[in-house]
Order: sequence, then structure tokens, then C-alpha cells
Amino acid sequence: MRRRSFLSATLGVSTGAGFGLAAPSRLRAQAPAPAPASASAPEPWPVRPVRIVVPFAAGGPVDTPARVIADRLSERFGSPFIVDNRAGAGGAIGAQFVAQAAPDGGTLLFTSSSVALAPTLQPNVRFDPINDLTPISLIADIPTSVVARLDGRVKSLGELIALARANPGSVSFGTGGVGSSNHLAGSLLASTARIDLLHVPYRGVAPAMTALYAGDIDLVVSSTVETVGHYRQGRVRMLTVMTPQRLPALPDVPAAAEVLPGFAATNWFAMMAPRGLAPALVQRLSAELMRMRDSPELRARFADAAVEPTMSAPAALAERVASEVPKWRRVVSEMGIRAQ
Repeated sequence: MRRRSFLSATLGVSTGAGFGLAAPSRLRAQAPAPAPASASAPEPWPVRPVRIVVPFAAGGPVDTPARVIADRLSERFGSPFIVDNRAGAGGAIGAQFVAQAAPDGGTLLFTSSSVALAPTLQPNVRFDPINDLTPISLIADIPTSVVARLDGRVKSLGELIALARANPGSVSFGTGGVGSSNHLAGSLLASTARIDLLHVPYRGVAPAMTALYAGDIDLVVSSTVETVGHYRQGRVRMLTVMTPQRLPALPDVPAAAEVLPGFAATNWFAMMAPRGLAPALVQRLSAELMRMRDSPELRARFADAAVEPTMSAPAALAERVASEVPKWRRVVSEMGIRAQ
């Protein structure tokens, strides 16, 4: 799949032991010993290429911004930051790989809010997102949208709720799969509005959009990363974004909270590391990411997908994960959702 946004080319990757390190040389007997390093001087990092694990397939909505960030970090630190796609189990396989990696700064995780869903949806997952991963920074809030055909049965969130209440189970929404963050967002919308929606899973958002155009389903629930292009081309109607307020990039699209006060179901991207990563390195990475937040170029790339950069201190990400794990556990239990 070709990447459609964020980055026009992937990073070059080379392999081999001793990346970026000069071969050791034998010291002469008469050579003076080097002066000891200052106790206050930070240890050099990185001393080898850093692997950024993306727990989803290459070319997807998580992978592409990860490569933008990897490119920026490579420039800043003068060492390769290489994206390593380890997809499967709704993001749990890659996250578990990072949770079990050495906390030496050589392996990082670029993930989505799926990391907070994994313990509930994947019974065989062997990591705890709260205790086994070190938060580094939020990267972006990713609005979840609801889109319909231009000639569809509903033209607003209010109409959708009214139709679903009058005809329980008759309104269908497609997503990129059972247990995906968009599936849970649609289920949370239904639960909050007290309506019964029929979920139709597909193997990715692209086939769900195809089904929408064909009239097989009424709606698609997905991130703006994947729907805003269709909307800006005038091919779909965007009924709502599941955010507390309207988005500056989409001022004509109502926020769900305008109809359901207090409602929000925003996806998000974040960077994490194995548990035990040195606090000094956590702060260094977090500070560098926060410096990117105000970059005009980066903001422009993210704005193309109606995404807002939210690079943050580690505590903000820790709070986000801690609050969302029980929230999604409740939704999964109430709706009887089981990952496939």
C-alpha cells in the first residue's frame, strides 16, 4: 500500500552489528589514560540505531505519522530511528514485544489508543499497559468521525439517533475490524445515545468505504486520517466528529457533544518504552517531541488529516492510559465485544 499522507518516502534501513561505532583500536602502552567523564555529563545516546515498533501494518494511519516522527528524531539525534512494523492482534503483538524488550533506549513503541484496549480484548496478552510500559509522550489526538453517503438515510447525528431509536438494529456502521478503536467508539456512541446500531466489520477501512459507496452499510466510523479525504472531495457527508468541540480544520462538522453533552471518543497516538527506561532519557525524548509540536511543517502535515499534535509530558500520557483502560473495559463488557 502506498502511503497517501504525512511522508513521501520511508527511511533507509541498513543492518549490521556496531552501527555508527568506530572499531576499537589497541592502545599504545605509553599513551596517557583518558580523563574520566564528568559525573554530571549525560551518557551518550543513541549509540546504535533506535527501533520504533509500530504495532500495525506499514502504510496505515499509525505507521505514516510514526515515520514522520522517526525522520525528525533521526535528524535531531544524528542516528537512525528505524520503524519496525509488528502487526497483529489489534496492536497487542507489537506492544508486547516492546514491553519485553530491554529498557536501554534501543526500542520504543509508537502506538495508538489500542494499547489501552489490549488487556480487555486480548485474553492472551502478556503485558499491562499501565505497569509494563513507560510513557514518554502523547503525539496527537486523532478525531473519530462518522460518515454517510450523500444520498444516505441520515444527514445529521440527531437524525441518526432518531432513526435508530425508531428502528432498533436497522442502522449499520462499518469499521476496520472487530475490537478496533473505531468499533469501540461506535459502540460507545450507541451506548451513550441509548440506541442499537448494527456493527459490520471489514478487513480495513478501505473495504468499509467501498461498502458504504455500494450501499451495503449506512455509515462508516473511522478516524479523520482515513475519512477526511473523502469528505473534502465531496464524496461523503461527515455527520459528526467525536470530540468535545468542533475542529478548526473542519469547522462545518458538528461535534458529537453538541447532541450528546460530554461525549467524546478520540483516538490518539503516543510514544512509549519498556518499563525501567532511565528517567533522564524519558525526559530527553519527551522534551524533543514537545519541541516538534510547534513546528509549522509538522502541524501542516498533521492538519491535512484534521489531526492536532499534542506532544506532552510523560505524566499526561500516563493519566490518559490509566483513565482509558477501565473506560474501554466497561464498553467491551456492556456491548459483549469479543476480538476475532
